[in-house]
Amino acid sequence: MEWQKADEVIASYPPIDKEAVKNLWTAIRPAFHHKIIVLDDDPTGVQTVHNVSVYTDWSEDTIEQGFKDESQMFFILTNSRAFTAKETEQVHRDIAECIEKISKKYERPFILISRGDSTLRGHYPLETDVMRHAIEENSSVPIDGEVLIPFFKEGGRLTISNIHYVQQGNELVPAGETEFAKDRTFGYRSSHLGEWIEEKTGGQFSKENVTYISIQSLRQLDVEEITEQLMKVSDFGKVVVNAIEEEDLIVFSCALIKAIQKGKQFLYRTAAAFTKIIGDISTRPLLTREELITDEQTNGGLVIVGSHVQKTTEQLQALKSLTSLHFIELNVHLVLDKPAFMKEVARVKLEAEQKVAEGMTTVIYTKRERLDLGEGMEEEELKLSVEISDAVTSIVRDFSVRPNYLIGKGGITSSDIGTKGLNVKRALVAGQIAPGVPVWKTGEESTFPYIPYIIFPGNVGTATTLQEVVLCLEGESNFKK
Repeated sequence: MEWQKADEVIASYPPIDKEAVKNLWTAIRPAFHHKIIVLDDDPTGVQTVHNVSVYTDWSEDTIEQGFKDESQMFFILTNSRAFTAKETEQVHRDIAECIEKISKKYERPFILISRGDSTLRGHYPLETDVMRHAIEENSSVPIDGEVLIPFFKEGGRLTISNIHYVQQGNELVPAGETEFAKDRTFGYRSSHLGEWIEEKTGGQFSKENVTYISIQSLRQLDVEEITEQLMKVSDFGKVVVNAIEEEDLIVFSCALIKAIQKGKQFLYRTAAAFTKIIGDISTRPLLTREELITDEQTNGGLVIVGSHVQKTTEQLQALKSLTSLHFIELNVHLVLDKPAFMKEVARVKLEAEQKVAEGMTTVIYTKRERLDLGEGMEEEELKLSVEISDAVTSIVRDFSVRPNYLIGKGGITSSDIGTKGLNVKRALVAGQIAPGVPVWKTGEESTFPYIPYIIFPGNVGTATTLQEVVLCLEGESNFKK
């Protein structure tokens, strides 16, 4: 598929009337009172919101607390991208059944969003399919359709003419031609979202039967026509939403709310942008150091880098130019020799504790070469990756020095650090420190209460974004973009 120039493609569409979109939203959104529940398959899904609670378990008590929250929206971090298919199936069935039960108890309708990766990795269609059946079995209401919105502008993920792109500089690269499509667990071939749905569902849903919401109709503010498209969706039919700007999603959401008010029921598989829009979360400035570090320590910060995508490795290289930091490589290949690996983890932890206590921000990073056991050994590699993750999180859990701040780099890495290392049960999303880089304020139950925890996705930012975030936290600059 031919790569295209982003500026040329975007300029080929009429500009959207932002004032008219704002007026539409102001007229339609206040009447929408459904509880909005977002299941996040890694902790980066909060990268567009602020002043929203994130829960790290899905017990009935927790979900009930979420329903009682003053905020219309809450997140449940499942971290299911690190699960096997069997595990994610059980978790999503349990959650959906519990949500349906609590919804009936409080007589509060809800919408349920499966927040997935903007580069299309994850347990799709399994998660939404399981939730559909669980909800339908526990209520008398059929789910008419599933809305797919992988658009996420901060990460350069745009959907145009039904093709999902990853923007690299001024190039629009079809998602199926990126490194993300080659993921060993969640790989795919198709960039056209109708073809991707057909590929992922094994032909159960064909691209011809997908409902496509075009940029043309969104830019024409044709809410009634889009509403009519949604009213025709049935039997869990798929709806693909094209988008270049957030305003495109606002127009779609106006039509969606109208369809819901007319009785339509949908599930959602989306990236982070849709959660911000449907939740009516305002845009706020990037967080400053003064807002984040309110309990000043003489200790240094702690940065843990686990992601192996190319962008993370580039960002680590840029970070290494900061000579004021201390860097420690964790040789994860030693996981094949258990005693040697335990000794290596102990060495890294002790060295990091000493440096952080001396006031030096320390970066622990996993060996950049992937551990590849060869063809047909994916299951064994998965088991070893869990052991590696457990080792990394144990460093945080058992760390004897309170760092001034903590950065977790990579989706699964940051999730495990948050839940198993920091032992967070409920966190408040403070906002973002850089575009697409969210910050949690940990709860009082945490290993380090009220510490700023920066959740840095593996695939977000430029080569220097990690460096700029660290400079901001070190007090040397505020991140500007």
